[in-house]
Amino acid sequence: VAGLSSIGTAKSMGAIVRAFDTREAVREQVQSLGAEFLEVGLKETGEGTGGYAKVMSKEFIEAEMALFAKQCKEVDILISTALIPGKPAPKLISQEMVESMKDGSVVVDLAAEAGGNVATTKPGELYNYKGVTHIGYTDLPSRLPTQSSTLYGNNISKLLLSMGDNNHYTVNLEDEVVRGSIILNEGKLLWPPPPPKEQTAAQPVPVVKAEPVKIEEINPFTATMRKSVLYTAGLGGLMGLALISPNPAFNTMVTTFSLAGIVGYHTVWGVTPALHSPLMSVTNAISGITAVGGLVCMSGGYFPGSTPATLAAIAAFISSINIFGGFLITQRMLDMFRRPGDPPEHNYLYAIPAAAFLTGYMGAHMYGFPDIQQIGYLASSLCCVGALSGLSSQATSRQGNALGIIGVSGGMLATLAGLGASPELMTQMLACIGMGGVIGTIIARRMAITDLPQLVAAFHSFVGLAAVLTCLATYISESSHLLSDPSGGVTKAALFLGTYIGGVTFTGSLVAFGKLQGLLKSDPYKFPAHNALNAGMMMINVAAMGYYMMNPGFTWDMACLSTTAALSSIMGITLTTAIGGADMPVVITVLNSYSGWALCAEGFMLNNNLMTIVGALIGSSGAILSYIMCKAMNRSLANVIFGGYGTLSTLGGKPMEITGTHTEINIESTVDLIRDANNIIITPGYGLCVAKAQYPIAEMVDLLRKQGKNVRFGIHPVAGRMPGQLNVLLAEAGVPYDIVLEMDEINSDFPETDLVLVIGANDTVNSAAIEDPNSIIAGMPVLQVWNSKQIVVMKRTLGVGYAAVDNPIFYKPNTSMLLGDAKKSCDALLAKTQESYS
Repeated sequence: VAGLSSIGTAKSMGAIVRAFDTREAVREQVQSLGAEFLEVGLKETGEGTGGYAKVMSKEFIEAEMALFAKQCKEVDILISTALIPGKPAPKLISQEMVESMKDGSVVVDLAAEAGGNVATTKPGELYNYKGVTHIGYTDLPSRLPTQSSTLYGNNISKLLLSMGDNNHYTVNLEDEVVRGSIILNEGKLLWPPPPPKEQTAAQPVPVVKAEPVKIEEINPFTATMRKSVLYTAGLGGLMGLALISPNPAFNTMVTTFSLAGIVGYHTVWGVTPALHSPLMSVTNAISGITAVGGLVCMSGGYFPGSTPATLAAIAAFISSINIFGGFLITQRMLDMFRRPGDPPEHNYLYAIPAAAFLTGYMGAHMYGFPDIQQIGYLASSLCCVGALSGLSSQATSRQGNALGIIGVSGGMLATLAGLGASPELMTQMLACIGMGGVIGTIIARRMAITDLPQLVAAFHSFVGLAAVLTCLATYISESSHLLSDPSGGVTKAALFLGTYIGGVTFTGSLVAFGKLQGLLKSDPYKFPAHNALNAGMMMINVAAMGYYMMNPGFTWDMACLSTTAALSSIMGITLTTAIGGADMPVVITVLNSYSGWALCAEGFMLNNNLMTIVGALIGSSGAILSYIMCKAMNRSLANVIFGGYGTLSTLGGKPMEITGTHTEINIESTVDLIRDANNIIITPGYGLCVAKAQYPIAEMVDLLRKQGKNVRFGIHPVAGRMPGQLNVLLAEAGVPYDIVLEMDEINSDFPETDLVLVIGANDTVNSAAIEDPNSIIAGMPVLQVWNSKQIVVMKRTLGVGYAAVDNPIFYKPNTSMLLGDAKKSCDALLAKTQESYS
């Protein structure tokens, strides 16, 4: 009781409390109060008579002493309460243990009246021994009369009230406590009571170890058949397109789209995972080529002259924000990856091919070469391909960004020159581009790198809105020609699809932005009848498109387009709100893909090769990144997008019960582990991003590497809130990119690793993915940190991650928990590490 009271008081004051007892029954009591229950390696019950502990075996006592010796070096306050009836208090804390305690520590020996549990206790005295204050009072009840009287009265009243059931006083002599309290009962002397029965510990329940998750291998015949069906569908689709092709121009556009998709597929697979964030950013910038669609539809003088012209001007304006902001933030990120020893780069020299391209184009245009615009679009498209392929390595990444700038600039110039606009209209166009460019530049310069995911989401919304506005403006302007044009049906279909995809992208991106920025709750939220609502809206969209393609007239066509614009915007909200914050990496890549397909629809609508090629590149990029993210979670894309849970390998039975006691560690002991380790791996998670703890960690890593230690980082593909976010954060803090490795590169190194520091990660290092076939994360590839010799997990609490799955590594014998704010813990680690090497 005294020990439990001490635990409750210490926990209420905010202390980290550890407790030890030889009695198994005390474990649950300690843990129920929020304290850590310490254990020794030997299994031996300490249950004695009367609720007291018994004398333990020699082997157990030796293991117990080793545990106490370790704890004395770490704790600030030691409270002992061990008593054995009829015997002197057992000596549990030796003089050497007391001398190992930190200066200023306190020992409270509540067993002092029976001689004390601490070798250096002086019963009845308060004194200081080698910097450790000892409280050995034997008269604490008289020193605390009010508290003593209250506790005594409370105990007596509770004893009397416990005698009986349903408010009726009865004496149950079978109750050990009641029997020991009775002296006379109905005139019969019952004192002394019989000795209490010695309790025997319950037999431990055998722990059944779950079989490791086995990913079922696909039969070779099945795998080949799947590919065969896929190719059959693709070739059959092309044959189908031949049946509805209105003219050779459509066939040419399909050819361009197909080849661009294949080029994009192979190009994006070559991008190094560390540069997935710059890939997202540069595709964001390139997707601003939706400005071309806006420029084509603009009309009037210094100001728009009609509703469609106004919509087009807005589309050009917001697209320009994407272009300037996207390229600038990409350059900022890529510059962070440069190491001090890297050779100088002279990227300003790419101004030479840019000037040659732009001046050559203008010269050919002025001399009236008829095909110069298409050649200009081709050159711009190839530069955009080069922007993506440049991200295949750190050495060529900044070259890629330069090529992207050349490509988009060339495309915009070719469009402006080809329109032959009046000086007034040209002024309006340049004003829209200029204002958008200024705003995009300001946003990109002021944005913190930790806010990159929400910036990408916001820029995606611009692309979606621009696509919707351009499609509406095009239809309003060209509606009278669509009935007589043989390719009018294809153009109308592209208009409708562009509106639908753009609407989903627009609002879906805004919801993603709100969740990432903290404006909306990151928890998944499903509207009532969520699936039925989405299915109903989808069916209405399909019906609207069917009626729209029947050419019912301008009014009904606009009604159908307006309907799909509204419903697709609502679907963007319902789909994205159902997805939790931790699935945002997939959401962002899917939205990135949507923006590309919306751009493709605009390209078909305007018969514009540049928009079709760039759209196919971006659509392929987003689709591939989505596949990579889903594979890293062993989940299907539909499972993520429709707010599902569980992996493809989950068996669906009862998950393995996680039991055990975690071991806590402090900063000083963690630094001791760091000093003793030679091979160290750091596995950061989203908690590092939230705490912005990359700076002290980078400084500590630099110090350790100078001491000759092999320190590396292991990054999970879905750590963070967008692909490659942690790579960028570490680069920003100055961590060399060549010591930041992907999961597949570093997993095999954990068995030879002395120490792993897990900072703010949970699901990505959860061993249940491997050990429990019934877990909802079964089969998910994870960083197998538990194979290392020692792990220190730095987290705020022992709480579960986004998947709501307990993490067995917290309770493994080679794991220590350093609980607290990640930023404060990392700052303290850095300070203590510097101090230890000074």
